[in-house]
Amino acid sequence: MKPLFDFLRTLGAPRIAAMGAVALFLAGFLIFVVTRISTGPMTPLYTDLTFEDSNAILSELDARALDYEIRQGGTVILVPQEQVLRLRMDLATAGLPSGGGVGYEIFDKGDSLGATSFVQNINHLRALEGELARSIRTIKGVQSARVHLVLPERQLFARERPEPSASIVLKSRGSLETAQIRAIQHLVASAVEGLSPGGVSVVDERGRLLASAASDDVQGITSTIEERRALIEHRLIEKVQSLVSSVVGNDRVRVRVSADLDMRRVTETKDLFDPESRVVRSTQLREEQSNASEPSGNQGVTIGNELPGAGQGGADAGSATQAATTTEEVVNYEISRTTSTQVLEAGSIRRISVAVVVDGVYTQAQNGDVTYAPRNQEELDRIAALVRTAVGFEEERGDTVEIVNLRFADLPIAAPVGATEAGFLSLDKRDYFYIAEVIVLLVVGILALLLVVRPLVRRILAESEAAAAITVSDADGNPVKLEAGETAGEAAALLAPGVPGTAAVTPAAGLPSQQSQVAAHIEQARAAGEVQTVALQQIGEMVETNPVEAAGIVRQWLQEAA
Repeated sequence: MKPLFDFLRTLGAPRIAAMGAVALFLAGFLIFVVTRISTGPMTPLYTDLTFEDSNAILSELDARALDYEIRQGGTVILVPQEQVLRLRMDLATAGLPSGGGVGYEIFDKGDSLGATSFVQNINHLRALEGELARSIRTIKGVQSARVHLVLPERQLFARERPEPSASIVLKSRGSLETAQIRAIQHLVASAVEGLSPGGVSVVDERGRLLASAASDDVQGITSTIEERRALIEHRLIEKVQSLVSSVVGNDRVRVRVSADLDMRRVTETKDLFDPESRVVRSTQLREEQSNASEPSGNQGVTIGNELPGAGQGGADAGSATQAATTTEEVVNYEISRTTSTQVLEAGSIRRISVAVVVDGVYTQAQNGDVTYAPRNQEELDRIAALVRTAVGFEEERGDTVEIVNLRFADLPIAAPVGATEAGFLSLDKRDYFYIAEVIVLLVVGILALLLVVRPLVRRILAESEAAAAITVSDADGNPVKLEAGETAGEAAALLAPGVPGTAAVTPAAGLPSQQSQVAAHIEQARAAGEVQTVALQQIGEMVETNPVEAAGIVRQWLQEAA
C-alpha cells in the first residue's frame, strides 16, 4: 500500500478532489442512463386529475412500492407501460379516481343511526350532485363538471310546491355541440324528481351561458335559433366537403354554406267546408187532407139561407163536394267541415346558399416541375349536381349553388411513397420518442466521456508523471523535497525569487532521456524569462532617469515608422 500512498501524496489534495468529483459525476450519469434505459417507456396512468385524486393515487402507488412520475403540477401521473392496465383495474376497485366529488359512498362511512334527518338530507344532496357530476364527465369533450341542485322542501298546508332547479358548470376540451348540452339537461332532469329540462342552466368555465333555465323568453328562443342555424350550416359543410374531397382530393376544396331561417312562430287555425260532400242528417214528412162542400142552387147570401132549417130539403141535390191533400217534406243535410290548427315553430329553413371553390389539376413532370390546368366545365357541372343533391336543393325555395374553379395559393403536398398509418415497423409515436430519448442519452454520455472526463484524467496523470520525474536543488546543489501538489517551478520560485541561478531543475537519475529533455526545456524557458525581466527593469530605470532623451527616442521611432 506504500506505493499507492506515495502516489496519492504526490498528486496532492486538489488533484485527488478533482478526480473524486469527476468519478462521482461519471458514476451518477452512468446510473441515470442505465436506470432510464432499463425502466422502459412511461405511460400516463391518469390525466387531468384533481389534487384529492392525485394524492390518493400516489398513496396507493407508494404503498405498492411502484415507480411513477408526476408532471404538470400533479395532474398527470406516469407509470411503466406494462403496468397501466393492471393499476387502473386495481384503482377502480378502490374507487379511484373519484373526480374530486363525493358520491353515494358517503353513506358507507360513519354511523347512519346517530345522524339527524338534516345531516341525512345534506348527505343525500351531496351524493346526488357527485353522481351527476361523474355521469356528465363521461360525455366526450367534458373535462370536469360541478352540479348544484336546489330541492325545495314542501311546506305543510301549502297548495303550491316550488319547482326544483339545477345549475351546471362545465370545463370542456374545445366546444360542445348543442345536442350534447341538451343531453346534459335531460340527464340531470331525469335524475331529479320534479325537475324539468327547462329548469337546468349550463355555464362553461369562461362564463358563457350554454343553456338558460328560462328558455321561453325571446332571448332564449333567439339563441336557440342561432344555434340551430350554426348546426345546419356545419352539417351541410361537412357533407359537401367529404363528398367533393373524394373527387378533387383532400384539401383541394373549400365550402361555405349560409342558411336563412324563419324567425317567426305562427299558429294557424282553418275551418274548411266541402259542399260536394253532404250527408242527410234528418227528414221530416207532413201530410194534410181536407174535404169541403158547397150548395149548387142559389148560392147567394140571404137572410133566408141563414135561418135554421133553411136549405135542408134538397140539400144533396143542390150541393158540391171538394177534397184537398197537402204533403210537406223537410230534409236536413250535414255539410262536411274540417277544422285544422297548425303551429309553425321558428327555425324552419327558408333559403340555402352554397358556395364551393375547387382547385384545378396539378401534374408533375420528371424533372420535378409542377404544372396547373383548370377543370373543364363538364366536371364542374357534375360536381354542382352532386352538391345540389347533397344539400336538398329546392328551386321553389330560392336555393342557390355556386361552383367556381380557382387556383389555390398553396400547392398540394404529396404523401411519401410507402407511408402507412401504422408507421415504420409498426411503432407508434411513444416508441419513437422513447428511442430518440435513449439515443440522446447515449450521445450525451459518450460526449461527456470524450470531452470532459478523458482530458481531465490525462491532464492529472501527465502532471503527476512530470512531478515525479523532476527534482529541485538549491543553490548549494542539495536536493529539495517537493510538497504534495507543488511543481518544480513553484519550488524554484520559493527558494530564490528574482535571483537567477540560485535554483536548478535537474532530471532524476535513471529516468529516460525524454524526461531530461523536458527538464532542460523548462530550465531554458525559465532562464530566458528571467533575462527578459532583468532587461525590462533596466530599461524602465533608464527611462525614469532620462525622461527627455527617452521621449526623443520614441519620437524618432515614430517618424521612422511613418
